[in-house]
Amino acid sequence: MTKIKSLISGILLAFCAQAQNDLPPVFRPTGLTTDLLEHTDRTWCNGYVTNTPVWALDKAIEPLQYVEIASAYPSFGWIVPGTEQGVKQTAYRILVADTREDALATKGTVWDSGEVSSDRSVAVAYDGEALQGGKTYFWRVRTTTTEGSEWSDVKAFRTAATLKPYAASAYPIEKTAEHPVAVREMDSAYFIDFGRDAFGQLLVGLTSATGRDSVIVHLGECLSGERIDHDPGGSRRYQKYVIHLMKGTHTYRVKIAPDGRNTSPGAILMPAYIGEVLPFRYCEITHYGLPLTTMDIIRESVHYPFDDMAATFKCSNDTINQIWELCKYSIKATSFLGIYVDGDRERIPYEADAFINQLGHYATDREYSMARRSVEYLLYHPTWPTEWILQGVLLAWNDYLYTGDSRSLQANYEMLKTRTLGQLTEKNGFISTTTGLQTPAFIQSIGYREKIRDIVDWPGNERDEFVFTDYNVVINAYRYEALKQMAQIAAVLGRTDEAADFAQQAAKFKANFNKRFFNGKTGAYRDGLTTEHSSLHGNMFPLAFGMVEDAQKPQVMNFVRSRGMACSVYGSQFLMDALYEAGDADYALSMLTKTDDRSWYNMIHVGSTISLEAWDNKYKPNQDWNHAWGAAPANTIPRKLMGVEPLTPGFGVARIKPQIGSLRWAQTTVPTVRGGIQVSIAQMDDYLTMQVIIPANMEADVYLPLPRGNYSVSCNGKIIPSSPVKGEPFLSVGRVSSGEYRYMITP
Repeated sequence: MTKIKSLISGILLAFCAQAQNDLPPVFRPTGLTTDLLEHTDRTWCNGYVTNTPVWALDKAIEPLQYVEIASAYPSFGWIVPGTEQGVKQTAYRILVADTREDALATKGTVWDSGEVSSDRSVAVAYDGEALQGGKTYFWRVRTTTTEGSEWSDVKAFRTAATLKPYAASAYPIEKTAEHPVAVREMDSAYFIDFGRDAFGQLLVGLTSATGRDSVIVHLGECLSGERIDHDPGGSRRYQKYVIHLMKGTHTYRVKIAPDGRNTSPGAILMPAYIGEVLPFRYCEITHYGLPLTTMDIIRESVHYPFDDMAATFKCSNDTINQIWELCKYSIKATSFLGIYVDGDRERIPYEADAFINQLGHYATDREYSMARRSVEYLLYHPTWPTEWILQGVLLAWNDYLYTGDSRSLQANYEMLKTRTLGQLTEKNGFISTTTGLQTPAFIQSIGYREKIRDIVDWPGNERDEFVFTDYNVVINAYRYEALKQMAQIAAVLGRTDEAADFAQQAAKFKANFNKRFFNGKTGAYRDGLTTEHSSLHGNMFPLAFGMVEDAQKPQVMNFVRSRGMACSVYGSQFLMDALYEAGDADYALSMLTKTDDRSWYNMIHVGSTISLEAWDNKYKPNQDWNHAWGAAPANTIPRKLMGVEPLTPGFGVARIKPQIGSLRWAQTTVPTVRGGIQVSIAQMDDYLTMQVIIPANMEADVYLPLPRGNYSVSCNGKIIPSSPVKGEPFLSVGRVSSGEYRYMITP
């Protein structure tokens, strides 16, 4: 009996040990990243994830795709474990090994950081000998926190054949096989609906008894009545293919024909292992007389790896819920090239598209590599608009703010300085593209091939009748923002003198800007120094960039409200930022929820499932229906409505400052490099509750909407002090560490 008990005990102990390996302990670090990429151990075969890990590549007979880490000195990151209040990392130890067995045995045969007393868990630099090219490495980290200490699982990565001290890396493009949501027979044709538009390819199983049959396949994005629109106009897509059937039952792949414009020399091309794609939601198959079911048809949708569950949002207004889903999906669907492009018409990266796409990507997935690849590409392949050149600085700063990884700033610092366009500064302190300062040396310095031009907004009929002059208010508002952020970039890199100089320039520029552009008689900014005309754009950009003095904000906001949505879908990003910057949550909510033809809801109403390039076809007849720059709410909702933003780089400190206006309730999960932040808020009459969950190793400055009359504030059942924020409709309840907090405002 004793032997049997011992045997059972041994089996139970072994089972428990195995269970501990299968179920990560609460103290085990997760979400390990190498150069911002989490899934470095995966391989793909022509778009599909395989069961072959990266260290077993030599066992595959077909070519596989995988992440190629291109840095000889990569950076590492992880999510610190812990759910209790105040969990903080106090130390870490990283091991890098040649083999998985050595890593499992905690042998750092390549590098052992030793025990490092630090709370750093993002962008931790590898500090060993330069890695070798074309080799697989294995690493893990042990974190020590205020709760405990544990090793992570082992993570593998493979280096590229040629390495640089620093170089950005990216994932291969991925495919998802999707069956239609509906197949119905109508008018001697099968009408097939996949439910949502996607960049993809089609496979269909068809049967012929004779081998002499042919079918016609129609693919499209738009409907005309209940059928596919064969002539949708503009850049909306439709294609027709003939399939000659072989005898018997076979699966046919419809080979997508390339488009001449979006495969031009300036376009980003599809990788050969994926092949050409077409954006389509609908399919029609004609001249086929046998039964056809959803299982006979597959659309392979193409996209960058994307975690659909990383971000969530829901609120009491269903219009906003639908807009959130539209815009979140737009970020995924338009990632088909692995770099931010302008939609399907040109497939060319533009800074303005990338700016909105970047913020939307950060808000919907814990993924940063596609944004970094896009930012660095555009620094050396700029486009023609003046403001978009200036946006290079904004793009680079966002990259650092959300990742905490300064290597890209360091590698591209000299090019970033040119993006402030200081060479275009006239004696009056403002920049101009029309006063003869665009010399060949200037054009060469920014990496462009010809003179740049002011754009204000696009298309041109969306500028609210903006009057162009030599010194334009919008361009110079961007100049201020670029100077301000270059001061921060220089400070991060330890360039103290340059940081002070940029900061001084920014402060002086702002004072001069407000003195010369603000019209005290009308309470609005002029479009330029030589015109009295004021536009929405000339006022929303200074508001969005924090240039408007507190005393002038009410006047400027009155003017902004008078103009409505007199901007494009691109301009709406900055309008929404301006409204929330001014603390006008109710008006911002009205702009989000409007349902006329200049609204995000109209994109849904006209039948698109990806954000449009313009508000409606009538405002841009040649527009496409797959343009992520129309998806501003993907970032506006979590960043501004729910108020979740990084206050310090890499979300060391978050800011939670919701502005839900008249919504009864709203809840969100916002992914960050340190883990997801959860916020839920509900209000009724004078009562408000807000619950926040902060990941371990993070702090947050928390704000609540300012209530009316007398009130008390409690947190987790205890009355706490709070203070109104001067000039803003908020209460500050202070900085909190990680954990769960439930706030309540009562009369």
